[in-house]
Amino acid sequence: MKNIQVRVNGHPVAREIPDHRLLVDFLRYDLGLTGTKEGCSVGVCGACTVLLNGQPVSSCLALAVMADGGEVTTIEGLAEGDRLHPLQQAFIDYGGFQCGVCTPGQIMASKALLDANPHPTPAQIKEWMMGNLCRCTGYYKIIEAIQAAAAEKTEP
Repeated sequence: MKNIQVRVNGHPVAREIPDHRLLVDFLRYDLGLTGTKEGCSVGVCGACTVLLNGQPVSSCLALAVMADGGEVTTIEGLAEGDRLHPLQQAFIDYGGFQCGVCTPGQIMASKALLDANPHPTPAQIKEWMMGNLCRCTGYYKIIEAIQAAAAEKTEP
């Protein structure tokens, strides 16, 4: 067992957890943050993507103890009250999701992209998002949603 202290979506959390607890399980079962989805369980689909200290990670591969002393942001942490984050709204407006399983990971990965590169080209979006798989949308709507959110960041 290990005691960890981490900020999750801006809130301090202290828990005693097993050393082997996966970050996805810590978020979903210990903290009740079920927005993060586990798709493949081997780190190739991107459905479980969260931000750890601002960087995208596959929470199905990361141990929760790796977050000790750090900051984790999940899909639940993007909205400000009742106001959706621009990426969340863009995914709705542009149809960037269908079944929704991959959507939280897609949005978290695209948040990391726009934090690193506020004005990505379509080719840069495609390259960045290669680790996030979707079996429903065909990706065009996801790319459009990311481009729309990026454009919104530049408007006054």
